[in-house]
Amino acid sequence: MPVVTLRDLVGAVDRAELSSLHRRGPLVVVAPRPRSDEESERAALALRTAPAVTVLVDDPVHAHPDLAVAADICLTEVGSPHRPWVQGSVDDLVGPVDEHAEAALALVALLRATEDLDVWSAIAAEAATYAMLLGSNDHHRWLTAHSGSDPDRDHPNTAHSGSDPDRDHPPSFDHPNSARSGSDPECAVAAERSGAILRVTLDRPERRNALDRVMRDELIAALDVARADPSIERVELDGNGPDFCAGGDLDEFGATSDPAVAFAVRLAAHPGAAVHLVADRLTATIHGNCIGAGIEVPAFADRVIARADLRVALPELSMGLVPGAGGTVSIPRRIGRQRTAWLALTGTAVDASTALAWGLVDEVGDASGR
Repeated sequence: MPVVTLRDLVGAVDRAELSSLHRRGPLVVVAPRPRSDEESERAALALRTAPAVTVLVDDPVHAHPDLAVAADICLTEVGSPHRPWVQGSVDDLVGPVDEHAEAALALVALLRATEDLDVWSAIAAEAATYAMLLGSNDHHRWLTAHSGSDPDRDHPNTAHSGSDPDRDHPPSFDHPNSARSGSDPECAVAAERSGAILRVTLDRPERRNALDRVMRDELIAALDVARADPSIERVELDGNGPDFCAGGDLDEFGATSDPAVAFAVRLAAHPGAAVHLVADRLTATIHGNCIGAGIEVPAFADRVIARADLRVALPELSMGLVPGAGGTVSIPRRIGRQRTAWLALTGTAVDASTALAWGLVDEVGDASGR
């Protein structure tokens, strides 16, 4: 694991030597601090353009703010640090970034590039990066290792841990106004209107609400009803069963060999984008395991309420991927690029109190969601 000073980074002649093409693991950057504004600007630019995962290790109180903003991750030993800092260890990053070097670099490059983009442009950039990684050797190794896995066999964090609801199947939903009623036993999403309120419930509790093609299409269709009807003043999104959503359904992973098709499908049918389009009227109430898509999609809502049993994680890097249900768009806009990178690179699970402190959720209710 290379450790360099800012001056070493600024003065690097062959920056390709910093990339995963020549070395593995994160690039850890330490003091001395810049001696002038000019040196600070050069150091920040070097951090933002380094072909590696850059980790700034410092004391948040004395760290140069321009460098903290430029780095991919800011680590400290200080407890309860302010944004963008995380109390953590470089050791938590070394293994994942070493094992999944190309996906890790793709993640931080994507987060840097989309930080100031509008939501649709950022979603398109995420879809392109995700589609590219579907063709990577890293992801193919994961597919081979997990082929034939039983999604009900393991804990929900490992059973439905991806954020890809069904990357290769084109949308099959009908016109939004024909969204099926929750009384239909074949429904994966129950939609019920009461006056000016539309309640939308993920309803595959036997699969921990794993997001598959059917659920994706029905969720988008239900939200499109609200988008088309301004008389719906409030949309309430929740989930039936022990978990709001334990991620993408692994039964639908690996079904395509054409990343270009995967890219096109994601732009044609994106549940996160559907939430974004009605975000100002939508409140998401989430609980239990919210893995991958289970947090990426509701994070687009203007208001997110969590129950006390919330558990959030982004495990896509372990599959050789980046979050693909909008997580590199919705989550940074709530907690910042650096903390999003920490969650996605380490796979660290956070509870309701941390999610609230970071701004990932807006309120924590009791066990019943009140």
